[in-house]
Amino acid sequence: MTSFGLALRPGQSIFDQLVSAAQKAILSGELIEGQAFPSVRALAADLKIHPNTAHKAVQYLIHERWLEMRPGIGTVVASAPHTLGEMRHQLMQHEIAALIAEARRLGLSADELKRAIDAGWGKTAATVEVGQ
Repeated sequence: MTSFGLALRPGQSIFDQLVSAAQKAILSGELIEGQAFPSVRALAADLKIHPNTAHKAVQYLIHERWLEMRPGIGTVVASAPHTLGEMRHQLMQHEIAALIAEARRLGLSADELKRAIDAGWGKTAATVEVGQ
């Protein structure tokens, strides 16, 4: 199993899931700067995915400066190239785009979507407070 606990879900691209899981693990501190990142071969074997998909995801994470290649060591978690806020914003862009696409598919207006988010946010906040 990968060090960041990715369990693939049907209905979303494997590439997107892998990139998102790695980004979330870095943001949460589960993967830290300088820590070795699983090799393409290890990711492909652990997740039972095509090596080209694993390679594409790793190359994307390197390009976006979440990971870096170190000669003689391999791929490691990079030092944060952005502020934490910028990294969180970047990470949420995919989820936001998917939410908007689904809302449009269902025929919701932007105002209806905003109200649904506000209502969901309120419920989540109440649940967190009760659970503490």
